[in-house]
Amino acid sequence: MSDLAAVRCFNHPEREAAARCPRCRRHFCRECVTEHDGRMLCASCIVALAGEAAKLQPRRDWREALRPVGRLLRLAAGVLAAWAFFYSLGQTFALWPEASHAARSAAEATTAPPAGAGDKPASPDGAPR
Repeated sequence: MSDLAAVRCFNHPEREAAARCPRCRRHFCRECVTEHDGRMLCASCIVALAGEAAKLQPRRDWREALRPVGRLLRLAAGVLAAWAFFYSLGQTFALWPEASHAARSAAEATTAPPAGAGDKPASPDGAPR
């Protein structure tokens, strides 16, 4: 093994090496190495790792890009379906025969007590006062 005090930085020959990059096996000073995933790596190896990681990530396909549009269309279809349901329900009630409302009103009017009969309280014997 070489004595680390005698080894110089790959980028700065006037400086002592502080660490060796495990990927490229070169020696670097403290300014030239960075800790990444518990290892001390040089800048060029970190750039290479970032490029490899970018290649491994899957590309977005057209289905994933259009997913928000699909959600918006489903929401619009739901709102349209709710509107159509309540519109047709309102139209059905509007076509309800007016005669049935009048007949019900007439029946309620004949069974209602005469006006003013409930105004005065009755005496205990049942005769109006």
